Amino acid sequence: MGFMDRDRESVKARDGERLSDTPVSARVFRDGFARFARTVLDHIYPPACMSCDIVVGVADSLCPECWSRLRPITSPMCPVLGLPFEVSIGPDALSAEAIANPPPFSRARSAVLHNEIASSLVSRLKFGDRPELAKFCARLMLGAGAELLEREEDEQAPVLVPVPLHRSRQWRRRYNQANELARLLGSLGGMEVLPLLVRRRRATRAQIGLSASQRARNVAGAFEAAPDALAAVAGRRIIIVDDVITTGSTVSALSKVLLGQGVAKIDVLSFSRVVIGDAGVL
Repeated sequence: MGFMDRDRESVKARDGERLSDTPVSARVFRDGFARFARTVLDHIYPPACMSCDIVVGVADSLCPECWSRLRPITSPMCPVLGLPFEVSIGPDALSAEAIANPPPFSRARSAVLHNEIASSLVSRLKFGDRPELAKFCARLMLGAGAELLEREEDEQAPVLVPVPLHRSRQWRRRYNQANELARLLGSLGGMEVLPLLVRRRRATRAQIGLSASQRARNVAGAFEAAPDALAAVAGRRIIIVDDVITTGSTVSALSKVLLGQGVAKIDVLSFSRVVIGDAGVL
Protein backbone atom coordinates (compact mmCIF):
# COMPACT_ATOMS: atom_id res chain seq x y z
CA MET A 1 0.00 0.00 0.00
CA GLY A 2 1.46 3.36 -1.10
CA PHE A 3 1.65 6.55 0.92
CA MET A 4 -1.47 8.05 -0.67
CA ASP A 5 -3.43 4.81 -0.14
CA ARG A 6 -2.40 4.71 3.52
CA ASP A 7 -3.45 8.34 3.87
CA ARG A 8 -6.88 7.63 2.35
CA GLU A 9 -7.38 4.62 4.62
CA SER A 10 -6.42 6.75 7.61
CA VAL A 11 -8.98 9.40 6.66
CA LYS A 12 -11.66 6.71 6.21
CA ALA A 13 -10.80 5.24 9.61
CA ARG A 14 -11.01 8.63 11.30
CA ASP A 15 -14.35 9.34 9.57
CA GLY A 16 -15.65 5.98 10.72
CA GLU A 17 -14.54 6.68 14.27
CA ARG A 18 -16.24 10.08 14.23
CA LEU A 19 -19.47 8.51 12.95
CA SER A 20 -19.41 5.73 15.52
CA ASP A 21 -18.57 8.21 18.30
CA THR A 22 -21.48 10.49 17.39
CA PRO A 23 -24.12 10.11 20.10
CA VAL A 24 -27.40 8.63 18.98
CA SER A 25 -29.22 11.68 20.32
CA ALA A 26 -27.05 13.97 18.16
CA ARG A 27 -27.77 11.93 15.03
CA VAL A 28 -31.49 11.93 15.78
CA PHE A 29 -31.37 15.71 16.23
CA ARG A 30 -29.45 16.14 12.97
CA ASP A 31 -31.90 13.98 10.99
CA GLY A 32 -34.84 15.71 12.62
CA PHE A 33 -33.43 19.12 11.76
CA ALA A 34 -32.94 18.06 8.14
CA ARG A 35 -36.59 16.97 7.92
CA PHE A 36 -37.65 20.25 9.52
CA ALA A 37 -35.58 22.25 7.02
CA ARG A 38 -37.16 20.38 4.11
CA THR A 39 -40.61 21.08 5.54
CA VAL A 40 -39.86 24.80 5.84
CA LEU A 41 -38.57 24.93 2.27
CA ASP A 42 -41.63 23.06 1.00
CA HIS A 43 -43.79 25.62 2.80
CA ILE A 44 -41.95 28.56 1.25
CA TYR A 45 -41.47 26.91 -2.15
CA PRO A 46 -44.16 24.20 -2.33
CA PRO A 47 -43.55 21.41 -4.85
CA ALA A 48 -45.41 21.89 -8.11
CA CYS A 49 -46.77 19.52 -10.73
CA MET A 50 -44.09 18.95 -13.37
CA SER A 51 -46.58 19.61 -16.15
CA CYS A 52 -49.13 22.23 -15.06
CA ASP A 53 -47.33 23.80 -12.05
CA ILE A 54 -50.16 23.51 -9.53
CA VAL A 55 -49.11 22.69 -5.97
CA VAL A 56 -48.68 18.98 -5.20
CA GLY A 57 -47.74 17.08 -2.06
CA VAL A 58 -44.57 15.43 -3.36
CA ALA A 59 -41.73 16.92 -5.39
CA ASP A 60 -40.90 15.58 -8.87
CA SER A 61 -44.42 14.30 -9.46
CA LEU A 62 -47.60 15.02 -11.41
CA CYS A 63 -50.90 16.20 -10.05
CA PRO A 64 -53.75 13.64 -10.19
CA GLU A 65 -55.27 15.32 -13.26
CA CYS A 66 -52.05 15.28 -15.29
CA TRP A 67 -51.20 11.77 -14.11
CA SER A 68 -54.58 10.50 -15.31
CA ARG A 69 -53.89 11.96 -18.75
CA LEU A 70 -50.48 10.31 -19.08
CA ARG A 71 -50.97 7.25 -21.27
CA PRO A 72 -48.56 4.34 -20.69
CA ILE A 73 -47.76 2.06 -23.63
CA THR A 74 -48.54 -1.53 -22.66
CA SER A 75 -49.33 -4.79 -24.42
CA PRO A 76 -50.57 -5.59 -26.96
CA MET A 77 -47.91 -3.91 -29.07
CA CYS A 78 -45.71 -4.49 -32.10
CA PRO A 79 -42.78 -6.62 -30.86
CA VAL A 80 -40.36 -4.68 -33.07
CA LEU A 81 -41.39 -1.01 -32.97
CA GLY A 82 -43.32 -1.08 -29.70
CA LEU A 83 -46.33 0.61 -31.30
CA PRO A 84 -49.51 -0.17 -29.35
CA PHE A 85 -52.33 -2.22 -30.86
CA GLU A 86 -55.96 -1.55 -29.98
CA VAL A 87 -56.61 -5.30 -29.79
CA SER A 88 -54.32 -8.31 -29.62
CA ILE A 89 -53.60 -9.81 -33.04
CA GLY A 90 -51.07 -12.39 -31.86
CA PRO A 91 -47.72 -12.28 -30.04
CA ASP A 92 -45.64 -12.22 -33.23
CA ALA A 93 -47.85 -9.92 -35.29
CA LEU A 94 -45.95 -6.90 -36.63
CA SER A 95 -47.26 -3.40 -37.19
CA ALA A 96 -47.73 -2.16 -40.73
CA GLU A 97 -44.82 0.26 -40.17
CA ALA A 98 -42.44 -2.54 -39.17
CA ILE A 99 -43.43 -4.60 -42.22
CA ALA A 100 -43.20 -1.74 -44.71
CA ASN A 101 -39.95 -0.30 -43.37
CA PRO A 102 -38.05 -2.75 -41.13
CA PRO A 103 -35.75 -0.81 -38.77
CA PRO A 104 -32.02 -1.49 -38.41
CA PHE A 105 -32.45 -1.99 -34.65
CA SER A 106 -34.01 -5.08 -33.08
CA ARG A 107 -36.64 -3.66 -30.71
CA ALA A 108 -37.93 -0.28 -29.57
CA ARG A 109 -39.89 0.43 -26.42
CA SER A 110 -41.33 3.66 -25.00
CA ALA A 111 -42.91 4.43 -21.66
CA VAL A 112 -45.81 6.66 -22.74
CA LEU A 113 -47.65 8.02 -25.76
CA HIS A 114 -46.45 11.46 -26.80
CA ASN A 115 -49.62 13.34 -25.95
CA GLU A 116 -50.04 16.81 -24.43
CA ILE A 117 -48.73 15.79 -20.97
CA ALA A 118 -45.73 13.87 -22.28
CA SER A 119 -44.95 16.71 -24.67
CA SER A 120 -45.00 19.20 -21.79
CA LEU A 121 -42.56 17.10 -19.76
CA VAL A 122 -40.21 16.53 -22.69
CA SER A 123 -40.27 20.20 -23.67
CA ARG A 124 -39.40 21.31 -20.13
CA LEU A 125 -36.67 18.69 -19.86
CA LYS A 126 -35.18 19.55 -23.25
CA PHE A 127 -35.64 23.32 -23.53
CA GLY A 128 -36.68 24.52 -20.07
CA ASP A 129 -33.45 23.85 -18.15
CA ARG A 130 -35.21 21.26 -16.00
CA PRO A 131 -32.82 18.27 -15.89
CA GLU A 132 -34.45 17.05 -12.65
CA LEU A 133 -37.48 15.94 -14.70
CA ALA A 134 -35.31 13.12 -16.05
CA LYS A 135 -35.71 11.30 -12.72
CA PHE A 136 -39.45 10.86 -13.24
CA CYS A 137 -39.04 9.93 -16.91
CA ALA A 138 -36.27 7.41 -16.23
CA ARG A 139 -38.34 5.58 -13.61
CA LEU A 140 -41.14 5.05 -16.14
CA MET A 141 -38.65 4.05 -18.82
CA LEU A 142 -37.12 1.45 -16.54
CA GLY A 143 -40.47 -0.33 -16.29
CA ALA A 144 -41.30 0.04 -19.97
CA GLY A 145 -37.88 -1.30 -20.98
CA ALA A 146 -37.84 -4.28 -18.64
CA GLU A 147 -37.85 -6.67 -21.60
CA LEU A 148 -34.86 -4.92 -23.15
CA LEU A 149 -32.93 -4.85 -19.89
CA GLU A 150 -33.25 -8.60 -19.31
CA ARG A 151 -30.14 -10.62 -20.05
CA GLU A 152 -30.04 -13.99 -21.71
CA GLU A 153 -27.92 -16.72 -20.18
CA ASP A 154 -24.22 -15.80 -20.24
CA GLU A 155 -25.01 -12.41 -21.80
CA GLN A 156 -23.23 -9.35 -20.48
CA ALA A 157 -25.23 -6.39 -19.23
CA PRO A 158 -26.34 -4.11 -22.08
CA VAL A 159 -24.64 -0.76 -22.61
CA LEU A 160 -26.68 2.45 -22.67
CA VAL A 161 -25.82 4.94 -25.42
CA PRO A 162 -27.67 8.29 -25.36
CA VAL A 163 -28.41 10.02 -28.66
CA PRO A 164 -25.70 12.70 -28.82
CA LEU A 165 -26.25 16.41 -29.40
CA HIS A 166 -23.96 18.50 -31.54
CA ARG A 167 -21.54 20.37 -29.29
CA SER A 168 -22.96 23.76 -30.29
CA ARG A 169 -26.51 22.75 -29.36
CA GLN A 170 -25.41 21.12 -26.12
CA TRP A 171 -23.49 24.28 -25.20
CA ARG A 172 -26.68 26.33 -25.65
CA ARG A 173 -28.86 23.90 -23.68
CA ARG A 174 -26.16 23.22 -21.07
CA TYR A 175 -26.85 19.48 -21.01
CA ASN A 176 -28.05 16.65 -23.22
CA GLN A 177 -31.47 15.41 -22.10
CA ALA A 178 -30.85 11.93 -23.57
CA ASN A 179 -27.65 11.67 -21.55
CA GLU A 180 -29.51 12.65 -18.37
CA LEU A 181 -32.07 9.90 -19.01
CA ALA A 182 -29.36 7.33 -19.76
CA ARG A 183 -27.34 8.30 -16.69
CA LEU A 184 -30.32 7.83 -14.38
CA LEU A 185 -31.37 4.60 -16.10
CA GLY A 186 -27.86 3.29 -15.64
CA SER A 187 -27.97 4.18 -11.96
CA LEU A 188 -31.38 2.58 -11.45
CA GLY A 189 -30.61 -0.57 -13.44
CA GLY A 190 -26.90 -1.00 -12.73
CA MET A 191 -25.83 -0.52 -16.36
CA GLU A 192 -22.85 1.16 -17.97
CA VAL A 193 -23.45 4.39 -19.89
CA LEU A 194 -21.15 5.34 -22.78
CA PRO A 195 -22.08 8.89 -23.82
CA LEU A 196 -18.94 9.33 -25.93
CA LEU A 197 -19.30 6.17 -27.99
CA VAL A 198 -20.92 8.10 -30.82
CA ARG A 199 -20.78 11.80 -31.62
CA ARG A 200 -22.85 14.07 -33.84
CA ARG A 201 -20.25 15.31 -36.30
CA ARG A 202 -22.40 17.97 -37.91
CA ALA A 203 -25.17 20.19 -36.66
CA THR A 204 -28.57 19.25 -38.03
CA ARG A 205 -31.68 21.37 -38.22
CA ALA A 206 -34.42 20.72 -35.67
CA GLN A 207 -36.62 17.77 -36.64
CA ILE A 208 -39.84 19.48 -35.53
CA GLY A 209 -42.13 20.10 -38.50
CA LEU A 210 -40.23 17.82 -40.90
CA SER A 211 -41.81 14.90 -42.73
CA ALA A 212 -40.50 11.36 -42.29
CA SER A 213 -38.38 11.54 -45.45
CA GLN A 214 -37.06 14.99 -44.52
CA ARG A 215 -36.14 13.73 -41.05
CA ALA A 216 -34.23 10.80 -42.55
CA ARG A 217 -32.30 13.08 -44.92
CA ASN A 218 -31.63 15.54 -42.11
CA VAL A 219 -29.78 13.00 -39.93
CA ALA A 220 -28.18 10.96 -42.73
CA GLY A 221 -24.43 10.93 -42.10
CA ALA A 222 -24.77 13.06 -38.97
CA PHE A 223 -23.23 10.52 -36.58
CA GLU A 224 -19.87 8.83 -36.32
CA ALA A 225 -18.54 6.27 -33.86
CA ALA A 226 -15.46 6.81 -31.75
CA PRO A 227 -12.34 5.10 -33.18
CA ASP A 228 -12.29 2.53 -30.38
CA ALA A 229 -16.06 1.92 -30.47
CA LEU A 230 -15.82 -1.70 -31.54
CA ALA A 231 -13.36 -2.59 -28.78
CA ALA A 232 -15.43 -0.80 -26.15
CA VAL A 233 -18.63 -2.69 -26.92
CA ALA A 234 -17.31 -6.00 -28.21
CA GLY A 235 -19.86 -8.69 -27.40
CA ARG A 236 -22.20 -6.20 -25.71
CA ARG A 237 -25.77 -5.38 -26.67
CA ILE A 238 -26.45 -1.67 -27.00
CA ILE A 239 -29.59 0.20 -25.94
CA ILE A 240 -29.93 3.61 -27.55
CA VAL A 241 -31.65 6.08 -25.21
CA ASP A 242 -33.65 9.12 -26.33
CA ASP A 243 -36.46 11.31 -25.04
CA VAL A 244 -38.93 10.92 -27.94
CA ILE A 245 -39.30 8.61 -30.92
CA THR A 246 -41.26 10.26 -33.72
CA THR A 247 -40.53 8.53 -37.03
CA GLY A 248 -37.46 6.70 -35.72
CA SER A 249 -35.13 8.36 -38.23
CA THR A 250 -32.61 9.55 -35.61
CA VAL A 251 -32.28 6.24 -33.76
CA SER A 252 -32.18 4.40 -37.10
CA ALA A 253 -29.30 6.56 -38.36
CA LEU A 254 -27.45 6.02 -35.10
CA SER A 255 -28.11 2.27 -35.24
CA LYS A 256 -26.63 2.01 -38.74
CA VAL A 257 -23.41 3.66 -37.57
CA LEU A 258 -23.06 1.24 -34.67
CA LEU A 259 -23.92 -1.78 -36.81
CA GLY A 260 -21.25 -0.63 -39.23
CA GLN A 261 -18.76 -0.83 -36.34
CA GLY A 262 -19.64 -4.47 -35.73
CA VAL A 263 -22.24 -4.18 -32.96
CA ALA A 264 -24.38 -7.30 -33.17
CA LYS A 265 -27.65 -6.17 -31.62
CA ILE A 266 -29.22 -2.80 -30.87
CA ASP A 267 -32.40 -1.93 -28.99
CA VAL A 268 -33.99 1.49 -28.44
CA LEU A 269 -35.65 2.92 -25.33
CA SER A 270 -37.39 6.30 -25.08
CA PHE A 271 -39.66 8.14 -22.69
CA SER A 272 -42.43 8.88 -25.19
CA ARG A 273 -43.52 7.70 -28.64
CA VAL A 274 -45.50 9.53 -31.29
CA VAL A 275 -48.34 7.38 -32.61
CA ILE A 276 -49.90 8.88 -35.72
CA GLY A 277 -53.68 8.91 -35.66
CA ASP A 278 -54.03 8.34 -31.93
CA ALA A 279 -56.65 10.63 -30.42
CA GLY A 280 -54.40 11.70 -27.56
CA VAL A 281 -51.28 12.35 -29.58
CA LEU A 282 -50.08 15.66 -30.94
